[in-house]
Amino acid sequence: MAASRLELNLVRLLCRCETMAAEKRDPDEWRLEKYVGALEDMLQALKTQASKPASEVINEYSRKVDFLKGMLQAEKLTSSSEKALANQFLAPGRVPTTARERVPATKTVHLQSRARYTSEMRSELLGTVGLCPWALGTLCGVAGPSPGDEKQSAAELDLVLRRHQNLQEKLAEEMLGLARSLKTNTLAAQSVIKKDNQTLSHSLKMADQNLEKLKTESERLEQHTQKSVNWLLWAMLIVVCFIFITMILFIRIMPKLK
Repeated sequence: MAASRLELNLVRLLCRCETMAAEKRDPDEWRLEKYVGALEDMLQALKTQASKPASEVINEYSRKVDFLKGMLQAEKLTSSSEKALANQFLAPGRVPTTARERVPATKTVHLQSRARYTSEMRSELLGTVGLCPWALGTLCGVAGPSPGDEKQSAAELDLVLRRHQNLQEKLAEEMLGLARSLKTNTLAAQSVIKKDNQTLSHSLKMADQNLEKLKTESERLEQHTQKSVNWLLWAMLIVVCFIFITMILFIRIMPKLK
């Protein structure tokens, strides 16, 4: 199916945003953020369009737009460690935007930003922020660090990285323990619910049986009541007839009063 004009415009703007994201930008640059906002609006319009593309294509567009939005939010953070952490949670696109790309541009931007944030974090840990690079120390008029200081800084960096790794392993173990506990509680709750369902089913079955028995006994009682009424009626008729015949005989046998 041929792409609509809205989809073509979205792809063109997306390629432009990916190119701008890969380039070195001025901190006061505002166009990329506006372009990403326009991408979100176009994506929402594309989702509601009658002749929209396949769901996989729309998901890929959403993935790339979310990546660009998250990248801009990460750049606004103050600490390089926070930027690096936010960058780790970003998910770049899986499919190239255009046929000319061999690797998705968002993936390249993700790798570049990761390397940049790692370099900034390493520079902060080594205390080299704001200084000239060591290789250009003599050209900038600043003496580079001594080999002993460099080894000490590298050791401190390894120690910090090791602590971060240990902390991440500890957090992973705690999350694994919580997941296991949640699974155990879920299985226990499932077992209790299953038993309750069995008990409820048995109770409903017994209630149905008791209802059937109650209906049967009610019918029998009704028949018995009807039979009792019939016998009582016949007995009363017989008594009335007997009294009537007795009175007739009594009147005929007894002499009349003079």
